[in-house]
Amino acid sequence: MDELETEQEMYEHFRLVVDGGQAPLRIDSYMVAHMEDTSRHRVQQAIKEGFVQVGDRTVKANYIVRPGDVIRFIMPYKRRGMEIIPQDIPLDIVYEDDDVLVVNKPAGMCVHPGHGNFDGTLVNALAHYLGLSQAPDAEDERLGILVHRIDKDTSGLLLVAKNDEAQLRLAKQFYVHSIDRRYRAIVWGDIKEEEGTIDAGIGRDPNDRLRYRICNDPELGKHAVTHYRVLERFGYVTLVECRLETGRTHQIRVHMASIGHPLFNDERYGGAEIRKGTIYSKYKQFIRNCFELCPRQALHAKTLGFEHPVTKKWLQFDSEMPSDMTELLEKWRKYSGNMPEEDDE
Repeated sequence: MDELETEQEMYEHFRLVVDGGQAPLRIDSYMVAHMEDTSRHRVQQAIKEGFVQVGDRTVKANYIVRPGDVIRFIMPYKRRGMEIIPQDIPLDIVYEDDDVLVVNKPAGMCVHPGHGNFDGTLVNALAHYLGLSQAPDAEDERLGILVHRIDKDTSGLLLVAKNDEAQLRLAKQFYVHSIDRRYRAIVWGDIKEEEGTIDAGIGRDPNDRLRYRICNDPELGKHAVTHYRVLERFGYVTLVECRLETGRTHQIRVHMASIGHPLFNDERYGGAEIRKGTIYSKYKQFIRNCFELCPRQALHAKTLGFEHPVTKKWLQFDSEMPSDMTELLEKWRKYSGNMPEEDDE
């Protein structure tokens, strides 16, 4: 693409092949005439934001189509494949105006239907709140509203677009990595450095489709960068801030595990077992109590900053860590204040 970096994964939503007898016509007019249920405004916005290609080249609205041209409408998320059922589920709304909505998602709630979670998701709740519904053959996975996601057992802030213009402009901000996303994570071990950067590709684990792994083969993995900073040390675990430069699935979880510091109680990446500490039964019971107190990976999407898609004003939001993580931190503060002198395992 011309304007946008090609490292980010893109998904084709529409493909049009111009007929051999087509007379010269602007691409925006051609797309409107040949794409059902897609407004002229949405087409023009998609072109303006750089999401329409002819071949492998991004084009402008005044591009004249030619016979044989392959036109692609691409977006940085997959097309959905199931009906979204609106459900009256309470939402913790942090901010709302005519164009955007910022919500605070609790841990345990899936963002999108799928993989055994076909209802009760954030998208079902948003469909009800915003008065949206789609038939099973609708084109967009996210009803054109969500522009990013966080894991089911991760809590925190998510950004929602309320119209096509906002959705396309926000999608571009995620695409070029201009969104400010900062997380709080409790990880195993005492990180030596005060801050650092993990620059390592991430791909799906071929032995477990629910896991991801470090993979720097560009054919199998996607470029990923996480910046981290130590906030508080407890000897056997550390509270860190993680700032995402890219947004890959399980990025923080995979990256922190790759440097020997998996997230506390992250079962999928080795954090749901004792990784640091003493051999004594009293300590083992303390860890079991910690796992019960925070029965998920200790990760919270705390800060979200972005340029408003219409006013262009920079908006920044911050959310308090949920009680399971704050109580876990208090438990570690008390414990580390009376830390046993024995060496690590």
